[in-house]
Amino acid sequence: MKAIDRAVTRFCYKHPNFGIRNLMLYIVAAGGVVSIVYLMDTTGTLLLYLHFDPSLILRGQVWRLVTFLFIPLSIHDGQSFIVQLLSLYFYYFIGSTLERQWGTARFNIYYFSGVLLNIIFGFAAYYIPLAVNPALAPLSQISAMLMTSEYLNLSLFFAFASIWPEHRVLLFFFIPVKMKWLAWIDAAFFAYSILSRMYFFPMNLLPLVAILNFFLFCWGNIRFNFRRDRSYSKRRGEFRSAIHQARDEERVQGYRHKCSVCGRTDVTNPELEFRYCSKCQGYHCFCQDHINNHIHFKE
Repeated sequence: MKAIDRAVTRFCYKHPNFGIRNLMLYIVAAGGVVSIVYLMDTTGTLLLYLHFDPSLILRGQVWRLVTFLFIPLSIHDGQSFIVQLLSLYFYYFIGSTLERQWGTARFNIYYFSGVLLNIIFGFAAYYIPLAVNPALAPLSQISAMLMTSEYLNLSLFFAFASIWPEHRVLLFFFIPVKMKWLAWIDAAFFAYSILSRMYFFPMNLLPLVAILNFFLFCWGNIRFNFRRDRSYSKRRGEFRSAIHQARDEERVQGYRHKCSVCGRTDVTNPELEFRYCSKCQGYHCFCQDHINNHIHFKE
């Protein structure tokens, strides 16, 4: 994974103009058009020309390699048009933010590598069951029609949360929630999609393709966040231990505050003000003369 990340970074450095600028805008706009067409076409005939179908693709209908990306999963779930539009807007927000952070080249490679993995999986999910039992042809065709970019777009959400886990969004426009908690909800949805019978086998394994793409590109962010959380937990434990130690000393010595530089306390010098330094490791108090004039403790 580290080698892939280095190769992608090197390629993006050498080819900064590679890719389609504002890629997510075009994908979301096409998805909105498909949603409107779906509402207007009561028979569903037009959508039949957009679905992923390996047998028809091999017969020359190559546009299906792209058009299946524009079919929201919410169409299959029967969700309202408003919910579909909100989903598309959220995907645009996530995708455009990632493009600004990564650059157009890296974002395009991330998205289109996910598309390629989806296509490979779609062909395998269609033809492998047929090789085992030709009678499964109708089931394979129905499964292939369930191919959408929904899980690929949700992998963008994972990537966003790995970079900005503390970023807050307004759930339902008024509930502030951190991205890392929404990512866990997203992960639970992926697990449910895999373990439940919501989709036919092997289409229920489609979320694994999106997860694979996410790990290939974001493993460095995952390791960094894990190490940072462990370091933060360790420092928080050390800080709490230092607080208890300082309070025990206060009870023994009879004072509440003692300057770590000059040793003056609130008992010997009640006229002084005392503060605690947030940049020092541990729990260290300083008088007003040394709060901004001391060497930070490194423990």
